[in-house]
Amino acid sequence: MTTDATTTGPGEALRPHAEDAFAGELRALAAADDRPRPERWRLSPWAIATYLLGGTLPDGTVITPKYVGPRRIVEVAVTTLATDRALLLLGVPGTAKTWVSEHLAAAVSGDSTLLVQGTAGTPEEAIRYGWNYARLLAHGPSREALVPSPVMRAMAEGMTARVEELTRIPADVQDTLITVLSEKTLPIPELGQEVQAVRGFNLIATANDRDRGVNELSSALRRRFNTVVLPLPATAEAVPLVAEPYRGVGPGGHGVVDHHPVDRTPGALVIAVVRAPTAVLPDLQSFVAQCLQQAGGAQRRCHRRYSSRSSAGSRRPGPRAGVVHRPPFADPFAVLRRRGTPHRAVRLRMRFGS
Repeated sequence: MTTDATTTGPGEALRPHAEDAFAGELRALAAADDRPRPERWRLSPWAIATYLLGGTLPDGTVITPKYVGPRRIVEVAVTTLATDRALLLLGVPGTAKTWVSEHLAAAVSGDSTLLVQGTAGTPEEAIRYGWNYARLLAHGPSREALVPSPVMRAMAEGMTARVEELTRIPADVQDTLITVLSEKTLPIPELGQEVQAVRGFNLIATANDRDRGVNELSSALRRRFNTVVLPLPATAEAVPLVAEPYRGVGPGGHGVVDHHPVDRTPGALVIAVVRAPTAVLPDLQSFVAQCLQQAGGAQRRCHRRYSSRSSAGSRRPGPRAGVVHRPPFADPFAVLRRRGTPHRAVRLRMRFGS
């Protein structure tokens, strides 16, 4: 997938597609990859796992990790796609389901843009096909009047299609995928024809079952998928990966995130200097909130220390019965919301325990 130069100049895309952002790594892997590849795959399963998990090639090329987590999860996902079985990435919001699916599609097919975004209003045409009504009224049903969906294009070209937030799609629209995944065919009754999937076609779906507004998958559809559950990040090792997408997004070409050494000792988390517009803060807030939850009683320990200082003679009154006092650092992003300029550097350092 290439970017149209008439709409976006070279290097101007705010968030390039995975196959564009990591084109150098994909080319290096393809050059060094001498293992068997499934038909119409750009890389072998070994090279795809290396692309997601990171490593160093024999020629010295460093492959940056795209996913921080158990290696077996990536291996099972890649093996699923190699066996022509559809893949369902399941997990709570914020577990990198979309990120992993995009990079899998980019590594397998070289194109991660064959995407159906699931919402409560997603129609059946988004998965099957639609019509160009001007041509339909002028010439009647024909192949020229048919508008293929990303899934139909992937079937015809032997590529990988993606369906985001599958459980947000209404149940009757979800079941449109049953024939596609079981029979590997998409009927077009208006024309008395069908589109049969060629070798290389597969589908990656993402879903979560703990959010509001989700629709349970039918047992018939769930059986067509091999489900891989992505866990929440368990350590501070994911902090550099969360911050990396914001590097170089600042005004004038300045870096958004300037990494500092991350304290990897138990009970400590250091977030680097952030020069980020307010729009990028929610993602960082979400990750830090998860870390705060996993820290257990850390905030309570901070609360006790702050309360003892307050009651020892500071200007702020100490705790009173029935009143909950929050230390000023209980909300690490309060200073970001109060800042005067949108790109002022703020150092966030949170230490839990001793």
